Order: sequence, then structure tokens, then C-alpha cells
Amino acid sequence: MKLGYRIVRDCGRADRTLVDAFSRIPTAIISDNMGRMFAGGAGLRPLHRSGGMAGNALTVRARPGDNLMVHKAADLAREGDVIVVDAGGDLTNAIIGELLVSYARSRGVVGMVVDGAARDLDALSAGSFPVYAAGVSHRGPYKDGPGEINVPISVGGMVVNPGDIVVGDMDGVLAIPADGAQALLAAAQAQQAKEAAILKDIEAGTWDRSWVDATLRANGFTD
Repeated sequence: MKLGYRIVRDCGRADRTLVDAFSRIPTAIISDNMGRMFAGGAGLRPLHRSGGMAGNALTVRARPGDNLMVHKAADLAREGDVIVVDAGGDLTNAIIGELLVSYARSRGVVGMVVDGAARDLDALSAGSFPVYAAGVSHRGPYKDGPGEINVPISVGGMVVNPGDIVVGDMDGVLAIPADGAQALLAAAQAQQAKEAAILKDIEAGTWDRSWVDATLRANGFTD
């Protein structure tokens, strides 16, 4: 094997029922229940018009400015995958654009995340296919490699392993490790139900706000 060229073809994938359940919960709520420290992807912003995604991570480590292995990942993708690319955060050359995104979508990919640049923003922003990137550049990519597929990567400071559940909405994107995913889902669903009840209380004018002053008093503040 030539150094820097590696493709791992077999990696675990989360059950589709579990992925679908996470797709119905906002990323903000999931993040709250991950201690607000494991979820992230700082600097990765949605480029599409609206909508969310949830799928299994198909990871790519790409040489900054080069998308050869991203193309190969699109060839290998299975329905329900999210292609997640560690391109080192470099914004000099776009790693993905309208053509590659369209091809990945035709392969059943449900979203793309790039710690690097994208291009063809007019086309991407007009659609609902989820695309997250660190920035935009009109300069196209090289296609020489090297790169790796289905290896642990880091995007925007967030570790992503092959097969992680990747969830995104207009607030951003996060990766959920397989270990503990069921417990996380239960906690996030409970918070979602609690927040739905609070919204009803706000509408009815009955939201209990006593905790605000209680917290201030506990910290030594007095009127």
C-alpha cells in the first residue's frame, strides 16, 4: 500500500431506526445532552437553503485542496451515508461543488460536510440537499491525492469516526458515537418533550420564572 492512500471498505453503521429517531431532534438539544463539549464542528456552516440531515458517517481525510478521495468516497457510498471530509480547514481550493454534490446525492448520500471550502454557492444555496463547509472559494480542486477513506478524522475540532451518526440542521452539524447513542437519544427526547411543554406555558403566560431570581440570590446578588 502506498503511504497516504488507504481505503477501509467495511465499517459499522448505526441502525436506520436509530438514525431516523435522531433526525427528529434539533442539534441544539442533542448537543445539550452531550455536555456541550463533544458536539461541535466549529466554523462549519450550512450552505443549503434549509432542512436537516441524519445518516452514517463515511469519512474522508483529504489533502488540502485535493478531492480525489472524495470522488472515490462518492463511488463507495451507500444509501443513507453522510460524506464527512477532513480537508484541514484550508479554504484555498474548493473540495466540493455542484457536480460532486449532485453525484453524491444520486448515490443515496443524504448530506456532505467539508472542513474546507465549497463552490457553486448559488446552486447549493438554492437547494435543500444538506451541505456544510468551512467557507467558499471559486478555485477548483486538484485530483491527485493522497487521502484516506473510513478512518477517524477531525472536522472543525470535532472527532468523527466511520459509522458515527451525523446529524445536522441550520444550527450546524454534530457527530454521535455509537457507544451511548441509545442513552443519548432517550435524554434528548426527554428534553425535547420538556421544551415543548415550556413553549405551551409561554403561550399561556404561565412559565415559572422564579428560578432566575433564585439563581441570582444563590450567587450573592440582592436587589
